[in-house]
Amino acid sequence: MKNNKLTVKETIINAFYALRLGKTFSGKLFANTIFITALNYFEWVFFSSVFLKKIIEYLDKGEHYSTILIYIGVCALIIGSFNFYKIQFKNVTQPIEKARLFGKLYHKLFDKAKNVELSCYESPEFYNRYTMAMDGADERIADTMKRFWGIIFGTIATGAVFFLMYSIDKFAVLFIISPLIGNFVFGSIKNKFEYKRYKEQVAGNKTMNYVSRAMYLPDYAKEMRLFNSYNILKRQYVDATDNNVKAASKYAFPNAFVNFWKITFTFSVIFEGVLFYAIYRNLVSKTISLDELTIMTGMMVSMTWILIGLFDDIVNFMKNGTFINNLRGFLEYEEKIPEDYDGIVPGEFESLEFDNVSFSYTDEETIKNLSFTIKRGENVALVGHNGAGKTTIIKLLLRLYDPTEGVIRLNNIDIKEYNLHAYREMFATTFQDFAIMGMSVRDNVLMGRKFDDEDKIVESALKKAGVYDRVQKLEGGTATVMTKEFDENGAVFSGGESQKLAVSRTFAKPAPIKIFDEPSSALDPIAEYDLFNNIASEGSDHTLLFISHRLSSVKHCDKVFMLEKGRLVEEGSHEDLMKLDGKYAKMYRRQANNYLAIEDAQEVQA
Repeated sequence: MKNNKLTVKETIINAFYALRLGKTFSGKLFANTIFITALNYFEWVFFSSVFLKKIIEYLDKGEHYSTILIYIGVCALIIGSFNFYKIQFKNVTQPIEKARLFGKLYHKLFDKAKNVELSCYESPEFYNRYTMAMDGADERIADTMKRFWGIIFGTIATGAVFFLMYSIDKFAVLFIISPLIGNFVFGSIKNKFEYKRYKEQVAGNKTMNYVSRAMYLPDYAKEMRLFNSYNILKRQYVDATDNNVKAASKYAFPNAFVNFWKITFTFSVIFEGVLFYAIYRNLVSKTISLDELTIMTGMMVSMTWILIGLFDDIVNFMKNGTFINNLRGFLEYEEKIPEDYDGIVPGEFESLEFDNVSFSYTDEETIKNLSFTIKRGENVALVGHNGAGKTTIIKLLLRLYDPTEGVIRLNNIDIKEYNLHAYREMFATTFQDFAIMGMSVRDNVLMGRKFDDEDKIVESALKKAGVYDRVQKLEGGTATVMTKEFDENGAVFSGGESQKLAVSRTFAKPAPIKIFDEPSSALDPIAEYDLFNNIASEGSDHTLLFISHRLSSVKHCDKVFMLEKGRLVEEGSHEDLMKLDGKYAKMYRRQANNYLAIEDAQEVQA
């Protein structure tokens, strides 16, 4: 998703893309925008030429006062009804339809954000494009519709006034060149400066938004009070502000200079020029009557504002096209691993195989030529030091990423052949870096899944995870909302309690393969012991795969895979690896010495 400089053609295509979105999401707003824009330009042309000319003709012919009054009254009634409609649109229809447009557009954006692969969120370039795509996208679409029809009807109105002016004085139309230069030339340059400034401020705005969130989210409150993180955040905010100020200063003078000439050519030249020209023809050359001077001056003023509006619409239409490029680029991005990826539906689980799998987040490989097999009903553990690639293996297994080399097979079939949703339904997973959602305890356990006996499933999962008693003490029980961000009566769990709640999700999901990634990292030894007993009991009906920093918890596994720097260095049961007396045995003995007292306490508790 590179952000190359756009051609005029690409910008126009982007703008029309926005029009299609606007029509799709709110046909009513689209249609009303057409009618409102047509009315606005009709009023300009009518009052500056037809209406004024008719009044002067009545006066020249000496028409009766009542005739003129009736004409004015009828015109006022028609225009009044137009104005009533415009007020209704501005205060009723437009707010409602913009809200509808906003909702449908952001629903589409959120669906797309959910569908892109995980690696997109680890790419600053992609994330910047996502930020710009979300930045006022609904307003830009609505404005693009307004600008497009402004160009259409503005062009028609310009042609009509041009013809009427030409019929009075063919040389007067030369003054139209002035606002053309002001808006099209200098206006375009001004908008380019503004867009460059905007792009240079995106990164700073993102940092400022992050700091703003950190200042009111409870997750950061303790760290800011116990450590010096507040000053770091403050410095980040100040640096981002300084960068934005520098970007604004960089384009301030060029923008002001260009804007001066834009205003000069758009207003000063044409207003003063036409006025001097009309006065000269009336007073000096005596080639135009006072009536014609009045009509021509009125039409020239009208023409000026029509042209200003027309070219303002053209420039902003093009400008919106440039911004919409980010939206279009995001929505049309072709996912490498789309969440709606279709394929065959997996049958009953029999085996999982890594066949010479390699993977790298960057240039350095995280997983290197990894091969192993997990069979149905086996309890398997991944162990190794931090950075050995354990969690990455889980992400590859779940197809959050695809291998750089090699193949992962389920039941001897490449996992890329499977329907992605159906494939992932084979797994129930708890990651170490879990997230507790701002919704009820019940929803945090079920996570959108539907069951016949949900209360029983939630209760059983919470008990297995060891957090049921804590939930029962809450006033609302499982209906209690987590965090206080949306409910002042919401629950705030400790780190260990939150981890237990996250683990309960894996217990609740009826998947044949259950994965636990460091499920006890925030638990005390006794709670850890109980949790692993409950996890082990799941192994009687499921295939288990878990990562644990406590090697004592993997002693009863069928297989232990010892990893080091992305490579499989040892494989076998706990007894086999201890007899091998290699790296696993060395790590186990080192931990055993450190945890000897804890082991004794666990045995007493058991």
